Amino acid sequence: MTGVVFEGLWKSFGAVEALRPVDLAIASGEFVSLLGPSGSGKTTLLNLCAGYVEPSGGRILIDGRDITGLPPRRRNMGMVFQSYALFPHMDVAGNVAYGLQVRGLAREEIRRRVAASLAQLQLEGLARRPVRALSGGQQQRVALARALVIEPDILLMDEPLGALDRQLRRDVQLEIRRMHVARPRTTLYVTHDQEEALVMSDRIAVMRAGRVVQIGTAQALYAEPADTFVARFLGESNLLPGRVTAIEAGRAVLAGSAGPIVGRAAPGLAVGAAAAALIRPEHVHERTGGLAARVVERVFLGEITALRLALGDGTTLWSRRLGFVSPPAEEVEISWNDGDVVILPEAI
Repeated sequence: MTGVVFEGLWKSFGAVEALRPVDLAIASGEFVSLLGPSGSGKTTLLNLCAGYVEPSGGRILIDGRDITGLPPRRRNMGMVFQSYALFPHMDVAGNVAYGLQVRGLAREEIRRRVAASLAQLQLEGLARRPVRALSGGQQQRVALARALVIEPDILLMDEPLGALDRQLRRDVQLEIRRMHVARPRTTLYVTHDQEEALVMSDRIAVMRAGRVVQIGTAQALYAEPADTFVARFLGESNLLPGRVTAIEAGRAVLAGSAGPIVGRAAPGLAVGAAAAALIRPEHVHERTGGLAARVVERVFLGEITALRLALGDGTTLWSRRLGFVSPPAEEVEISWNDGDVVILPEAI
């Protein structure tokens, strides 16, 4: 298997900086998702890796070898596009076989590899079916089979599930994850869907304005986001603004309209600076003697109920708790544990 390293990689299109210098290492066999809003540089970074776009500076290393100047055909990378980019005049087997034919493999070897790839993605009975007659989920599997059949060192995927409905997308997410666990392959996956990144990734690189602002496991990013942008983008969050009045022994005190809040101090905090207290909805619970709040909205979500709560100063926050089912307009008392709160710097 093969690892990828980006060293100071950047790209500008005229006066527009699409990607600012990125330093990122992806270990051999690791599944890394690039997560961020539109225009954050995710697809630009993927296209630079594939060789479809030339960088303005920096290097791309594969197992320590500089491949920055190599054309795409010499990088041995498989690409799955958002639009699938299947050949409509070919059947399923023809689409999957195309990359092998371009590489000049023998007919029997092509037949063997295509059959194995279709079996891996549960497409055995569809080999001779026109791709136009397939469902969206089946087309997605064909595109993935075509990328995998060439046995690439690196697998690149650009929002390949964007056209699928919610339930099918969830099913395919789990299928891709199971395939990766069974046979790890270095994978770079672009998405703006946080749930997709959480389900599938070994690590997630959160991007904003052409930069990687934080990278880590889903659990680490959820529990310890670098700033308010990451907190808002990854998971449901309550962010109560204020200013830092004290930092000591890894703890910070935030003064805001809801009163002083104590929590873990994130790196980069400074006394007097604008910041916000991150309190995840699952950490807001009813407690006698806590802050007075009024239930503004109640949303039934199946196994849990979400409540939007208004504090006395007008601040609103959400709670998502099993059995926390107070009706609208009811007055409740709420609290949270200081150990569950993170005081974050405001995103710049």
